[in-house]
Amino acid sequence: MAQLYFKHGHHEKEVRFEHFFRKYPDYVTSKAGYCINAGLEWLIVWLQNTKFTNQDIACLRSQRTSDGKRIFEENFLRWLERSSLLDSLSIEAIPEGRVVHPGIPLTVVHGPLGIAQILETALLNQLNYQILVATKASRIKMAGHDQLLLEFGTRRAQDRGVSAGVRAALIGGADFTSNVAASHFFGYEPKGTHSHAMIQFYMGLGHSEQEAFQIYADLYPDNCILLVDTINTLESGIPNAIRVFENLRKKGHEPLGIRLDSGDLAYLSIKSARMLDKAGFENTKIVLSNELDEINIWQIITQIEEEAGQYNVDPDRLIKRLIYGVGTRLITSSGEPALSGVYKLTSIHHDGRWIPTTKFSESQSKSIIPGNKKIWRIYSRSEKSDADIMALDDECLPEMETLNLYHPFDPDKHRNVNKTEISTTESLLEKIVDNGKIVYKFPSIDDIREMRIKDIASLDSGVKRLIHPHVYHVSISERLNELRQQIAGALRIS
Repeated sequence: MAQLYFKHGHHEKEVRFEHFFRKYPDYVTSKAGYCINAGLEWLIVWLQNTKFTNQDIACLRSQRTSDGKRIFEENFLRWLERSSLLDSLSIEAIPEGRVVHPGIPLTVVHGPLGIAQILETALLNQLNYQILVATKASRIKMAGHDQLLLEFGTRRAQDRGVSAGVRAALIGGADFTSNVAASHFFGYEPKGTHSHAMIQFYMGLGHSEQEAFQIYADLYPDNCILLVDTINTLESGIPNAIRVFENLRKKGHEPLGIRLDSGDLAYLSIKSARMLDKAGFENTKIVLSNELDEINIWQIITQIEEEAGQYNVDPDRLIKRLIYGVGTRLITSSGEPALSGVYKLTSIHHDGRWIPTTKFSESQSKSIIPGNKKIWRIYSRSEKSDADIMALDDECLPEMETLNLYHPFDPDKHRNVNKTEISTTESLLEKIVDNGKIVYKFPSIDDIREMRIKDIASLDSGVKRLIHPHVYHVSISERLNELRQQIAGALRIS
């Protein structure tokens, strides 16, 4: 397409593209009611460091049609060689860590058509995956009552994509990762445990499970977490761990915890807690792993709440003692492995004015909201996030006495919100790149997490439900609705 625009002299025409997603992740057994934005900083760094190299141009020059002719003409390739992806663009975006919703532009690209179009695939590749994983991590963190969450997914991730996945998990809710390289890069301590192989190895040499535990504990006396399910969790693993913990305590060290990686994790957590408490290790943590996600963590906690009392174990205290090691189902966003993120043209600058563009479809949800827009979020008097609103870029919602809001795709659905019902009106898009210059100070992951925590706290509890969440209001302003209807009418006439 870029060559087509170049050939017809349109490649320098200024346009606006918007990146948004069409629907929340649907995990089959559950569905998200919100997403967490992520990936922006890495996209901008990639843009800053990327240009067409001689090798890239040579590759394109070698491409041929079915009849052997060159696909790309030499003057187009020379233009690519001179072009920079970032220098000619301006980018607005909703910051990372913010709660986001379907249809709302997350990233807005202004710039020449040729370069803006070329950016499409890379932008979608880098943003969609991190949003997906950050959202999953947020749900898992919430399901686990905000207890410590460890990202364990490197072994099951898609090759080098793991780095982006780990970053997104840390943004979305994971406190640490077992990936040592990623931990170092992002400035966190790596967190993990030993594997079954260590126990198997020493037992294969004639040692007992307890001796294997002791060898490990001797090397890591202040960071000792023992994996107790290699033989039999309750009859062997826990008793042997307790003996090793007693030896550590005699030497002035306190054990960190045990790890359960198989079986009925709720039942085993209760029984393990009772055994550890009886032995005087009431503060020893219990790490749970094995195909965990938000649903089975929720089920584990529910079972503990119902059954712990039968074993004289305080359920609340036990739940606060748990740590979750989540791997496969987080890093792959199990159940919904791809976000429905798209990148669509919404306006063209021509003859001194902006022309809104749209797309109508047999499926309403695949239609595009036209024009240059601002994105607003309104909060109720109770400080809860009430709606995200797309409005024309010359509209200022805080100055309006009444907001006439319309469903993005069904003009028959609308509501009015009086100014007295609103506590705050917030503009969501921030300037990231201005005419090729990065003007935004990217926050640390810790700061991004704080934004996420604040945004999630502002959501209605129904929107945060793991199963059948309430639908959050995404609306368009009255004038934007009129523009959309006007364009639809003109297209029907033509």
